[in-house]
Amino acid sequence: MNKRIEAAYEQRPRRWVFELVVALVVVALLIWSGSAVETAGTTQNGAKIAWNILAGIFHPDTDLLFNLTKQGVPYLLLETICIAFLGTVVGAIISIPLAFLSAANLTPKPVAFIGRIIIMAIRTVPAFVYGLMFIRVTGPGAFAGLLTMSLCSVGMVSKMYIEAIEDLDVRVLESLDAEGCTTWQKIRYGILPQLMPNFASTAIYRFDINLRDATVLGLVGAGGIGAPLIFAMNAYRWEEAGAILAGLIVLVLIVEWISTKIRVKLARG
Repeated sequence: MNKRIEAAYEQRPRRWVFELVVALVVVALLIWSGSAVETAGTTQNGAKIAWNILAGIFHPDTDLLFNLTKQGVPYLLLETICIAFLGTVVGAIISIPLAFLSAANLTPKPVAFIGRIIIMAIRTVPAFVYGLMFIRVTGPGAFAGLLTMSLCSVGMVSKMYIEAIEDLDVRVLESLDAEGCTTWQKIRYGILPQLMPNFASTAIYRFDINLRDATVLGLVGAGGIGAPLIFAMNAYRWEEAGAILAGLIVLVLIVEWISTKIRVKLARG
C-alpha cells in the first residue's frame, strides 16, 4: 500500500513551471502598475506633516475633548449618533411596506419587479451625493443628514428585508390556515415571529454603517462631527483633530460592543 502511494506521489503532475510563470506574470503586472503612480506634489515636509498628524492623534486637545458646549466633542458625537439613529429608524420603517411589496412570494411578479427596480435605483446613488442634494433643499444642518441617512438606509435594509420575507417557512402559515386563523392571526403568530429577529438584526447592522456615514456627511455640511474634523485638519490643528478622532474611536467601539451583544441575543433567542 505504501509503495503504491509513493508511486502515485512520484507520478503526480509537475506544476512548478506553470506556477513559476504565473508568479512572474503577477510580478510584471505589479511593476507595470507601479509605473503609473504619480509622485508629483510630494514635498520634503511630508514626513514632518505625517509626524505632526500622529503626534496630534496621540496627544489630543483635552479641552475640546471634554468641552460640554455645542462646539465640544461630546455634543458633536451626540448629534452624529442622533442623525444615524433617527435615519436608521425612519429608513427601517419605510423599508417594511416596500419590502413586502417587492417580495416575489407575496405579491404578483410585476409588482415585485417594480419594487425591486425602485430599491435598486435608491441604492445606486452614493450617500455623499444624497447629502449634497438634500443640503440644497433643506440647507446645511442635521436635518439634511437625517434625510440622507433615511434614504440610504431604505436601499440596503429593503433588500435584506426581502431576503428574510422570501425565506419564510410557509408550513407555519399553512398550519395556521388549517386551524382557521384569520389573516391578522397569521401575521401575528406566523409571520412576525419569523421576521422580527432578522429585521432587528438588519436595522442594528445598518445603524453601525450609518454611524460612520454620518461622520463623512459632516464634510458637506450635513451635521455631525465631520465638518469640525475637516476644518481642524485643513488648519493643521492636529491636537483638535486628534481629540475628535479619539472621541470617534471610543464611540464606535462602544456602539460596536452593544450592537454585537444585541445581535447575539437576537440570534440565540
